Amino acid sequence: MILLDTSVLIDALTGSQRLGPALRSALARGTRMAIPALVLFEWRRGPRNLAELALQEALFPSDEAVSFGPSEAIEAAELYRSVGRSRSREVDLAIAACAIARGAELWTQNLADFIDIPGLNIHTPV
Repeated sequence: MILLDTSVLIDALTGSQRLGPALRSALARGTRMAIPALVLFEWRRGPRNLAELALQEALFPSDEAVSFGPSEAIEAAELYRSVGRSRSREVDLAIAACAIARGAELWTQNLADFIDIPGLNIHTPV
């Protein structure tokens, strides 16, 4: 399972859709992917147009977003106490906790935001 960070949605579904081919290729191969509810929040609060929102719903329906529940909250709190610059990274740490709690990889374009998080497996596209 691969969880997507907001940066991947932005790079795959907006503008030039630079990551669109890689995302579609992975989905065509049957790779299981999902977005955490926190990513859904970050994505939808941005300046999205109707076409971008429709594409996101077609690929990753909102009602199937990975929840942030008690186990993720506990994991995120532990991460918060263990990494540097935690005060400015609460949402990133919570997204990472969603991946860690599920044994999933996280696909991000912002590697620097996640590289120091213990136990997090970063997805490297083929």
